[in-house]
Amino acid sequence: MASLFETLLGSSLRTTMVDAEHALKGRDGYAYRVPETHVVLGTPLQGPWPEGTRVLYLASGCFWGAEKEAWQLPGVVTTAVGYMGGFTPYPTYEETCTGRTGHTETVMVAYDPTVLSDVDLLRHFWEEHDPTQGFRQGNDVGTQYRSAVFFTTPEQEAAARTTRDAYAPVLKARGYGDVTTEIRSVEDAGTFYYAEDYHQQYLRKNPGGYCPVNSTGVACPVPSA
Repeated sequence: MASLFETLLGSSLRTTMVDAEHALKGRDGYAYRVPETHVVLGTPLQGPWPEGTRVLYLASGCFWGAEKEAWQLPGVVTTAVGYMGGFTPYPTYEETCTGRTGHTETVMVAYDPTVLSDVDLLRHFWEEHDPTQGFRQGNDVGTQYRSAVFFTTPEQEAAARTTRDAYAPVLKARGYGDVTTEIRSVEDAGTFYYAEDYHQQYLRKNPGGYCPVNSTGVACPVPSA
């Protein structure tokens, strides 16, 4: 039976951020097997990675297309898709899509910062999607499609804020709204939960799969953080 909360909100659940009290309870571990190896790069999805590897978590809409964009960047060690920024432990894809876990579809990017700088990775992030759309990205609507940067180092935080502040006025001048991207530490955002096996490197496994990248076409020079 639907709860009073569900009845009152109905279909708006997917576009209304759930709170911890009303989030799905989740479970104590994965309900599925997480693969060990990236099918394109041949590297470990969960580590260990070479010394000096940095990890940044980026949410920019449908994670299939966003992951493909990321794994093609020079300096990327591995990528994986998952769920982050919510309340429900070990959610499934179906649960995340209800809007009742609080998570957003996220790409984990492990990279060599001597080849791919924080700023250059974030420049790619800002330009591959529309960071002004709130709880949607193109035709994909729901809180799980919101834009977010979950950083693991102070340098990444500085780069995220510097690049956001560079892109925001340029986007505004081109007719877009305010940037809605969350910028949070992983300590605040919580655990990154790996998505199901079939989601990992989905567009390599399904070359005809539909997952557009909603780029604004807006680019700008970005200073170092």
